[in-house]
Amino acid sequence: MRISLLKWNPLLTSLAVMVIFAGIMACAPLISRAYAPTTAVTIVNNSTSEIRHVYLSPADQDNWGPDQLVNSVIPSGGSFALSDVACSASSIKVITEDQSGCFLYKVVTCSEATTWTITNEATPDCGH
Repeated sequence: MRISLLKWNPLLTSLAVMVIFAGIMACAPLISRAYAPTTAVTIVNNSTSEIRHVYLSPADQDNWGPDQLVNSVIPSGGSFALSDVACSASSIKVITEDQSGCFLYKVVTCSEATTWTITNEATPDCGH
C-alpha cells in the first residue's frame, strides 16, 4: 500500500491562503509609511517673542507630537526648517509656543513646501 503525500487538502490550502493574507495585512502599515507624503515647513520668527517649542499634529486633531526644536529656540529674527515632515492626510497642523506659554497654529498643505512667517500682529492663544 502506497501513501501519497501530495494529495490535495482543501483545509491546508485554505490555511495557507489565510497565513499569506495575514502576512500581507501585517506589512501594509510599513509599506504605506514608506510611501507616505512628506512636506517641508520653514518657520520664520519676525516677532519680538522667542519661540521655545514647535509641535506637529494631524490637522483635525489636538494630538501633538514631540517638540521639534529639542532644547533649541527660534530667536526673534531667526528661522527653523523642518524637512521630511510625514503627512498622513492632505494637511498638517504646526503649533508654536513662545516664552509666555502662548500658542500659534497654522495648518499647512502637504503637497508643497511652506514658509510660515510669524509677526507681532499674529493673535496668540494664551489660554485666556
